[in-house]
Amino acid sequence: MPDKIALVTAAGSGLGAGIARELAAQGWKVAVSSSSGKGEALGKSLGGLGFTASNDDPAALERVVKGTLDAYGRIDALVNSSAHPPKGDLLAISDDDWHRGLDIVMLSVIRLSRLVTPVMEKQGGGTIVNVSTFAAFEPDLAFPVSCALRAALGSFAKLYSDRYAKANIRMNNVLPGFFDSLPEKEAARQRVPLGRYGKVEELAKTVAFLVSDGAGYIAGQNLRVDGGITRGV
Repeated sequence: MPDKIALVTAAGSGLGAGIARELAAQGWKVAVSSSSGKGEALGKSLGGLGFTASNDDPAALERVVKGTLDAYGRIDALVNSSAHPPKGDLLAISDDDWHRGLDIVMLSVIRLSRLVTPVMEKQGGGTIVNVSTFAAFEPDLAFPVSCALRAALGSFAKLYSDRYAKANIRMNNVLPGFFDSLPEKEAARQRVPLGRYGKVEELAKTVAFLVSDGAGYIAGQNLRVDGGITRGV
């Protein structure tokens, strides 16, 4: 059976890096990008490809996709991780920061989807997972840019699925809560019914499931991986 190829962006550290490691451990060939250079090193250490590229640079994203296709000839899974968008008091956030958040959270997904969708159509299918946040549907004033734009990302995943599921291309979002990729804060931990921060490996295994054949009937969904912190049903 030929290798399956996964491209994981903004994955030099944290959740993205954990996802890349888990996919490699499950036998995927991985291409990893990040703006810091850590993604390039990680991808190569996992026996795959690495790129130094920022998610808000369209030319860099084109270079990453082309480099992956030149090396492997296909992309079976795209995992869109991202840096944290700007924070601040709601009405004090500048236009520039809102636009930067749009580039980081939304346009990076849209641009990469434009690049990989024709490839996936030609090869008969593929899957895309976007790393979002639990606060996308239960907004939190601590993360205003992230909340607003990742709620839009939820709509985009639905619209994309309406258009491309017929081509056997699935897009889903994962909505992580508080994870041990960041320093633990007691106030945050107390909000979580499970009583602890999530482990990076737990989110990574969830993403690995979503890109697997076992999740072949899951499309356009927003899967909360938050220890029960969100209250909506």
